[in-house]
Amino acid sequence: MTALDLPLPDPDALAHSARLSRLIHEQIAAAGGAIAFSRFMELALYAPGLGYYSAGASKFGGEGDFVTAPELGPVFAACTAQALAPALQQIGPQARLLELGGGTGAFAEVALKRLLELDALPDRYAILEPSAQLRERQRERLMQRLAPPLFELVEWLDGPFGDEWEGVVFANEVIDALPTPRFGIRDGEVYEEHVTSDGERFARELRPADSFLANAVGHIERGLERRFADGYRSEVLPQLPYWIQAVSGGLRRGALLFADYGYARGEFYAPERDDGTLRAYYRHRVHGEPLLWPGLQDITASVDFTALAEAGVAAGFDLAGYCSQASFLLGNGLDGVLKRIESIADPVEKQRRLNEVKKLTLPSEMGERFQVMGLQKDVELGVAFMVGDLSHRL
Repeated sequence: MTALDLPLPDPDALAHSARLSRLIHEQIAAAGGAIAFSRFMELALYAPGLGYYSAGASKFGGEGDFVTAPELGPVFAACTAQALAPALQQIGPQARLLELGGGTGAFAEVALKRLLELDALPDRYAILEPSAQLRERQRERLMQRLAPPLFELVEWLDGPFGDEWEGVVFANEVIDALPTPRFGIRDGEVYEEHVTSDGERFARELRPADSFLANAVGHIERGLERRFADGYRSEVLPQLPYWIQAVSGGLRRGALLFADYGYARGEFYAPERDDGTLRAYYRHRVHGEPLLWPGLQDITASVDFTALAEAGVAAGFDLAGYCSQASFLLGNGLDGVLKRIESIADPVEKQRRLNEVKKLTLPSEMGERFQVMGLQKDVELGVAFMVGDLSHRL
């Protein structure tokens, strides 16, 4: 898909993108003519006041660029809360829940209500949200829709907890937005994708990789027991172990739960997937031009769930389970949700809720493309993965 296939942004949006583009052009010039693609992605998504996630543009829902599972309705959050409840109950009254990236606040709203029903409320519900605009949107929603005792549990953080704590970390569609290096193979050697600039336009080119990236690619090849062919390009997150250690912080006891689109390593780096998984989202259209309109579109790459499991184990956690989103929901209360939907008298509302379930579970929708992984430390989260566990694929 080319830029001509996409709806043109309005003049204010284009002006915003031009400001961010100037910043990136300046950074490229200061770096001697090129920056790593991961740095471009970091600036495009997170540059203060200008990046896609740090500026004020609408991102979620019909008016935005994509729809996440919690924004479809209450089903995903209710089932996830049911999966997390046993771990919170095992920890007891001092348990905390840390949500990474809160979206519109839809997940927190439903999860807190469901955890109250399950007698599994955390002592603190913290949202780590980099966008000031989204923080305010979350705060307004939760203040309006939660009873005061529930709302008082919620707080917003600029970083992970700084003290030792017990509880759970939850992230939906967060890892896919971590700035990712891109690698390419040329003459049997590992190169890194960089972004160059002529002062007006951006372009991508390969430059020799440093040892950190080359070693990460070598680790993947050893796990696959094959070398990448010349011309193969993809993504790798060598910083993932450090990120896991950072977000889990001083977590002495508890669990991590991640939902995202991705694959086990063998599928992620399949020979036929020779240009990786990088893509951009703009107004519910997916395309392959990540350099287009910085600040106006999301840039993502799929998750290597084998790498996520390795990073979690290296951080002191045990793998609790890994499955498709459809299996995860089926194993964590979806049958009860369907029974409640069947009792809805309003046919329009009933059909809307059924459509939500279909979107979340059908293989052609989110059901198989999205995966869920749990990691645990001195708690038992494995019951959440009793249906359709795919850990053998890792």
